[in-house]
Amino acid sequence: MKAVLTLIFVLFIGVAAQAQDAKVDVKVDVIEMTIVTDSQEEINLETKTEVARLYRRANATVKKALSFTTKRNRAKLA
Repeated sequence: MKAVLTLIFVLFIGVAAQAQDAKVDVKVDVIEMTIVTDSQEEINLETKTEVARLYRRANATVKKALSFTTKRNRAKLA
């Protein structure tokens, strides 16, 4: 009885899936956009005072970034 009900259920699902109208064409609205080539750049001639860091050794910032530690790097007590 269980096998018969399962077979009927599978056939019902298959018939219902094929009964749907899947041939609907969906039209997509195309939007045409133009490329704007006018570019106006403002040049700022004001002098700015910027601070630069000076390191004794080369690659000091790289070594500092690579020397980070996480919680998983720490030793655990047993």
